[in-house]
Amino acid sequence: MKKLVVILVFINFVAHAQIGGIGVYKFLNLPLSARTGSLGGNLISVYDDDLNLVAQNPSLLSKGMNNKLALSYINYFTDINYGYTTYARHIDKIGTFAAGIQFADYGKFIAADENGDITGQFRASDYSLNLTYAREIDSNFSVGGQFKTIYSRFESYFSIGSALDISATYHRSKRNFAAALVIKNIGYQWRSYNRGVNESLPFEIQLGVSKKPKHAPFRVSVIFTNLQKWDLTFADPQNPVLTADPITGEAIKEKKLAKFGDKLMRHFIFGGEMLLTKNFNIRLGYNYMRRKELKVDTRAALVGFSFGFGIKISKFEISYGRASYNLAGASNHFTIACNLSEFTSKKQ
Repeated sequence: MKKLVVILVFINFVAHAQIGGIGVYKFLNLPLSARTGSLGGNLISVYDDDLNLVAQNPSLLSKGMNNKLALSYINYFTDINYGYTTYARHIDKIGTFAAGIQFADYGKFIAADENGDITGQFRASDYSLNLTYAREIDSNFSVGGQFKTIYSRFESYFSIGSALDISATYHRSKRNFAAALVIKNIGYQWRSYNRGVNESLPFEIQLGVSKKPKHAPFRVSVIFTNLQKWDLTFADPQNPVLTADPITGEAIKEKKLAKFGDKLMRHFIFGGEMLLTKNFNIRLGYNYMRRKELKVDTRAALVGFSFGFGIKISKFEISYGRASYNLAGASNHFTIACNLSEFTSKKQ
């Protein structure tokens, strides 16, 4: 019987997205576009016809995205790559629809039997087909939903599931303000890897706000994640927190305010965009929880920080993002989008 000998390596790479290591299909939490990746890994509250943001907030889908196509590729770590492609279409008096495919390819792995003898190689991958619908309730309020059909395969083990995202967005264009509420991954694992042992999906509630001050060339976004659970800290049994001084033996007093602040900050992701011109902007992000969990105490470096840029060249919108996860490396995000209507010749 073959064993999955190194698949658990991936779990360490996406530890920032886990809540105590519980649940399956964690690839659903990966940032899918360069813009999202450069802004800390999450962006749900910018209402500006960016089709790439729909995967994280379906209510951002609008008629301004009609006939738009977007493709993203992310060079993650080692042999891990993932990506996303989506297309949108608006139908008057009905709403706007989008279809997208998300994948994560974890590369090749060594297969071995129970004695450790190598028997060959195998691949591991995850897929999700996303169908999205959104509708404007009025000029300031929109709602949306996204249904995901999930297929996951690790060697001979496979799983099938489905999930639903629902969201609402309030936006005031004249004030350059937007706020959004997203409830993610309401679903069920229909076919588990180990028959009869079903696992939960990465359910999450998020709240986000974005604001561009009047006449200022920048926009600030704050995303509040995991509203469904207050304490996101994780006690590592291999590295327990000291409760007493190892030399004197005296009890270490717990700083309640610092502990409260740490728990609070783990919910926040901060992003900022410098809107230098209509066709060019620079992006910066900070993910506190990512930095707290993945940094090396003796050398934190830029872990938790991210940056990138967006530029429009002719009919194409091109974005790049780079996010630092740990000292071992960073992820590189590439996105290209266009409106197919711009390629059709206008009738004279």
